[in-house]
Amino acid sequence: MKNIYYFSKKEFLESWRTSRLLILMIIFLILGIMNPLIAILTPDIIQMSFGDSLPVNIPEPTSLDSWGQFYQNMTQMGLIVITLLFSGTMSGEVSKGTLINLVTKGLKRSTVVISKSIYLILQWSFCMLLAFFVTWAYTLYYFTDDNSPHVFLAVFPLWIFGILLITTILLTSTVSKNSYEGLLLTGGFVVLLFVMNIFDKFERYNPITLTSENINFLQGASNIGNYMPAMLISFFLSLLFIYLSIVILNKKKL
Repeated sequence: MKNIYYFSKKEFLESWRTSRLLILMIIFLILGIMNPLIAILTPDIIQMSFGDSLPVNIPEPTSLDSWGQFYQNMTQMGLIVITLLFSGTMSGEVSKGTLINLVTKGLKRSTVVISKSIYLILQWSFCMLLAFFVTWAYTLYYFTDDNSPHVFLAVFPLWIFGILLITTILLTSTVSKNSYEGLLLTGGFVVLLFVMNIFDKFERYNPITLTSENINFLQGASNIGNYMPAMLISFFLSLLFIYLSIVILNKKKL
């Protein structure tokens, strides 16, 4: 347990010294600020673009528009940034040979995988919560409606999917020789989830639905309990991917 603590601490210090954590914080902070501002400015931008030729009146923005921007930006930008920055998390260590001295001195390879899992999940959780609370504060300030009663319930499935993506990145990075191969494998996994989502009977079990039903969860229009199978499968796959990463790293030549 002590080795896990010290290796995790080493990962966080390295992330801070290389400015990776700072970059993530700035990106997610900007995303959090942008969400309500885009919701407020969109009607004015449309009106300026089309003028009087617009055939319909543009409705006043609500808190739903702000949260819609949040989930759109988190899935289309936030998760992509996480994937790009972490794609070489294990392959980079192996290619540089930084693990050789640690392993020869008695550090278990399973400790490396578990420590990196903790480090990556905590960074994802912190950055997502940073964007979430900034969006929440600005949304409460700019919008006084009651259209978004379940803000915490709606964000929980996204957090679960983010953990699945993190462990997928860890596994693909362990399997691959470089970050580019890891990116391709991670992208292939996500594409597979989207393909499976074409079939309605898989919807309740497909982890990708955890990123597409958030507005319905936010309004209470969808029962989050119906998607419990997808969350449980995401949790199970996350544990499986961590285990497979340990098995593969144990057999891999450093």
